[in-house]
Amino acid sequence: MAASPPPLILHVIHHLVIGGMENGVVNLINHMPATRYRHAVACIEDYSEFRRRIASPDVEVIALNRSRIGTTRLRLELFKLCRRMRPAIVHTRNLSGLDALMPARLAGGARNVHSEHGWDVDNLDGRRWKPALLRRLHAPFVDRYITVSKDLERFLVQRIGIRGSRITQIYNGVDTARFTPERTDAALPESFRGDHLIRIGSIGRLEPVKDLPTLLRAFAALLAHDPALREQARLVIVGDGPQAAPLRALADELGIARLIWFSGAIDYVPAVLRALDVFVLPSLNEGISNTLLEAMAAGLPVVASAVGGNVELVEDGCWGRLFPSGDVAALERHLSAYAVSTGLRRAHAAAGRQAAIDRYSLQAMVGSYLQTYDDVLAGR
Repeated sequence: MAASPPPLILHVIHHLVIGGMENGVVNLINHMPATRYRHAVACIEDYSEFRRRIASPDVEVIALNRSRIGTTRLRLELFKLCRRMRPAIVHTRNLSGLDALMPARLAGGARNVHSEHGWDVDNLDGRRWKPALLRRLHAPFVDRYITVSKDLERFLVQRIGIRGSRITQIYNGVDTARFTPERTDAALPESFRGDHLIRIGSIGRLEPVKDLPTLLRAFAALLAHDPALREQARLVIVGDGPQAAPLRALADELGIARLIWFSGAIDYVPAVLRALDVFVLPSLNEGISNTLLEAMAAGLPVVASAVGGNVELVEDGCWGRLFPSGDVAALERHLSAYAVSTGLRRAHAAAGRQAAIDRYSLQAMVGSYLQTYDDVLAGR
């Protein structure tokens, strides 16, 4: 008799596009042993070419288009999808994933795992009553919670009322073989190349929660305080999103447009990281940032706002610096310190690379998810 196929995990996410959480899902699918679990992805909205990052052609990706069909029809489609696929585990993520929990339970046969990965710009402290109520109402349908940071774990316990014994905290992992510290500026435009330049960069979706205006203003302040840096300093902004046009307009207003490269969405992020000298993440709030981990693995000193999971990843003064969210002057001081000291950059870069290897390996992340899935199926 033929052996039974491995259990199927149906991952439910808002959309499969370029983003930190989405990249984490793809990494998990690509690096989990095929003999242990199979995978499918249901998108509450839609997917982009980013789906091609999934290595196996056997992973089905489904677009449900909630904004077009409405929530009631969406739940019906999710019910039918679970009846057709018969997943062993339905793994939902963030607020929009809650819509799949009841249909999965009604369809029968699946265990439900729900993850929290970060914060919305209109609910940075998690205090809005409606999202909290929705999470509480859906809690009976969840067999196991996963959070990517201790900060989010505290949120579920203190704000939503979830017992700590129902929560597993798993840090994101980074592929330290893909993100490496070899330096080359070949991926940048010609005017951004050269050993004499100091390239400061940020990578991610251009969303309000990332607060990139603070980075632009701090970069402008850096040049104002040290005009000689106009010949050396460059700013690289990688990503696309609704803030793209406003950020370009702000760069013009600040008089720094010619010193900034807005790359748009690209598929060669490791190459860009190898060209940078300092990485900045000025978010208003964060879960656990994949791009921050990737920058550390790529051997870059990191400057991050002291919010959410950032304070768990960045050891201030060892491989990076933390600053109060939105504090332009504090960010400018950290950028200045790195700009004038090659030794400081190198020391923090080496420490960050080692931390990525020792604490945040992709193998450790995959192993933790495997153990959690096994425990959930075993009823532990």
